[in-house]
Amino acid sequence: LITIDGPDARDFDDAVWAAPDNSKENRNGWHIIVAIADVSWYVRPKSSLDHDALDRGNSVYFPDRVIPMLPEHISNNLCSLVPKKQRPCIVARMRISKDGQLLHHRFSRAMIKSHARLTYKEVQSAIDGKQSKDTALLLNSVIHPLYGAYRSLEKARNSRGPLDLNMPDRQIVFGETGNPIGIAPNKRLDSHKLIEEFMILANIAAAETIIKNRKPCLYRIHEQPNTDKVSILKNMLKDLNLNLSEDQIVRSSQFNTIIKKCPSKEIANIVNLLILRSQSQAEYNPDNIGHFGLNLNNYCHFTSPIRRYSDLSIHRCLVSILKLGPGGLIMDYNDLMNLGSHLSSCERRSISAERDAIDRFSAGLLQTHIGNTFTGQITGVTKFGLFVTLDDYGGDGLIPISSLPNGYHHFEENNHCIRANNTNDTYTLGQKVSIILFDADPLTGSISLRLKKNL
Repeated sequence: LITIDGPDARDFDDAVWAAPDNSKENRNGWHIIVAIADVSWYVRPKSSLDHDALDRGNSVYFPDRVIPMLPEHISNNLCSLVPKKQRPCIVARMRISKDGQLLHHRFSRAMIKSHARLTYKEVQSAIDGKQSKDTALLLNSVIHPLYGAYRSLEKARNSRGPLDLNMPDRQIVFGETGNPIGIAPNKRLDSHKLIEEFMILANIAAAETIIKNRKPCLYRIHEQPNTDKVSILKNMLKDLNLNLSEDQIVRSSQFNTIIKKCPSKEIANIVNLLILRSQSQAEYNPDNIGHFGLNLNNYCHFTSPIRRYSDLSIHRCLVSILKLGPGGLIMDYNDLMNLGSHLSSCERRSISAERDAIDRFSAGLLQTHIGNTFTGQITGVTKFGLFVTLDDYGGDGLIPISSLPNGYHHFEENNHCIRANNTNDTYTLGQKVSIILFDADPLTGSISLRLKKNL
């Protein structure tokens, strides 16, 4: 068993393992183990630790620090699956077919010892032929089987057709003194997708186990977009010469089809953003309506109990159902409704705080570049101006409508554009522009821009 995380990770929730399943009834299938830190062993219901963890709801990840849900001695040490140390886990043993279908699963408590702490980049480099001293020893026995199982899970994912948005992800880069020095793209590797698919599989298995035993729990649900948002999206896509199917029931695969039809990377960027804005917000709820984005009927969060209280509640439910020892708890429906509402609110609060922090760091970095020229893409059109995402920095800035050149301009809501009355100038979604950085305020995270020219 090994852990695969980012280079800056301090808490390790999950360890993974895979091997070929050579049984006659499952040719070319795979055995998979996902071992998750057993937080329920340390944090018992109604204890002081439990009370404080519930109050926080989840850990919060800022660019320069983490506000953990649990005390660091627990999250970074006792519960963290650090290498060469025995740690209690709840283990999902699973079998999948060659096409990635989940055939069998079983949960148990176990003591494990992680063999290595690897990063996504290390693992991807190893599979691409550039092994380090650590990965060379694990390549054939551990890493190749993990990728083999992942390829099967990838087949199942492609067949299922979950929402597949490609949103650019950038991270703040810090220097040795701890000060931000730049913004870099966070490249998504197959090693990231591997861990994601293993965790999704374990989450499905957890939900199916609870459903089979007819007990209530918190599901991770995601409603399909409401009709008003879909209608707005259709009109915006028409402006980009793209047509969303007129089916009454919207499916995630339809959005994927639209993205594939985009004629350029620039158009694809804006379409991904528009589709994301049309989506409902995922939440925690005991009423299982499925997960639209993942295109799954039964799904819960099981794999990150160090940083999410929702996952701890699933662990406790499994411990109780499967009679795995102390620390279990089955909550009734009304208590789960209240818990789901609280945890969904905590999550939204954290997401907002994390975004604000990134905006402020970005504005702080740009403060030394006021007056410089940048390129960007129009990602929002409103009656008070244009929102532009900068190509190199990823930050969003506003061009006030009053500052646009060539005279009086007005906002055309139905056409999603701003048009000049006395010229043919039109500013629309997806348009590439050259802009001048007018102001950047690190206290508010706001960036003010002025239009230089269309590109």
